[in-house]
Amino acid sequence: MNIVNSIKIVSYGIVLLILSIIPFVAGPYGVELLTGLMGYIILATAWAMFSGPTGYISLATVAFFGIGAYTVAVLSEVLPYPLVLLAAAGTGLVVSLVVGLATLRLAGVYFVIFTFGLAELIRQLVTWYEVNITGTLGRYVFLPLEPVHIYWQLLFLAVVTLVTAAYVSKSRSGFALRIIGDDETVAQHCGINLARTKLFLFAISATIITLVGAIQAPRWVYIEPAIVFNPTLSFMTLIMALLGGSRQLWGPLIGAVTLFMLFEWLSTHFPNHYSIILGFLFITIVFFVPNGVLEFIKKILVRRLKKSSKTIPSKRETA
Repeated sequence: MNIVNSIKIVSYGIVLLILSIIPFVAGPYGVELLTGLMGYIILATAWAMFSGPTGYISLATVAFFGIGAYTVAVLSEVLPYPLVLLAAAGTGLVVSLVVGLATLRLAGVYFVIFTFGLAELIRQLVTWYEVNITGTLGRYVFLPLEPVHIYWQLLFLAVVTLVTAAYVSKSRSGFALRIIGDDETVAQHCGINLARTKLFLFAISATIITLVGAIQAPRWVYIEPAIVFNPTLSFMTLIMALLGGSRQLWGPLIGAVTLFMLFEWLSTHFPNHYSIILGFLFITIVFFVPNGVLEFIKKILVRRLKKSSKTIPSKRETA
């Protein structure tokens, strides 16, 4: 291990330590703010883990998020909390495998439409079941968890998600996904199993998203479909990942931090125009920074370096 890697590990450890102890000085509002921010960091990173390299724009984020939250609402009274989280992860994994087998052969706008419809389908199914079978529309979640406990769980999951994303990006599966994103025909001729590779990463991404919903379920106490299946969550996750750069490891994190703080300010000062501004932001990102802020900054730096290298006289010229 060289000095640079050692410095990186120490730096990450210090940042993690600071994030762990912040709740002791942040106060109740600060903890809630950090909890929401940490949730979106995980969602954006998990979304980009699959959709970034492949270019498959998924709007099913809220479907898996809601599955995780409702699993906790249903099982929290009959199972210990760790087993409830395990059940939520298993449910998300099974649903993602079923959905993946059925939809990952689609591409482009067809995949986008299907994933958006999937979220709405699951919301309607849950609503129908609650109204017609259980005779109620919502559920209460009573767990002995303080807000700081939820934050620490999300912080741990964020670390696991970033480590997983870093590993995937350097693995053969990540390389295969990038080839698939560039040209599926070429990938197939290279001997890559398209269905298996896409399904594997899609399942990992969806399982992580499901865990975010499960961990955050106790925040609301009362859960109903309109709360945990709100499509705005899918669009916000998408915008965050695209803003930072969905093909960069730290891109989704940067996009999540930037837009979450902006959205928090907008929802406070412009609650009636929040959705309109969100739409304009999405259009702006797609037109001006389609590859993300990090990629945009990288291109500017490369251009400046090329210009500066041309202006520096060579040894022959100076001679």
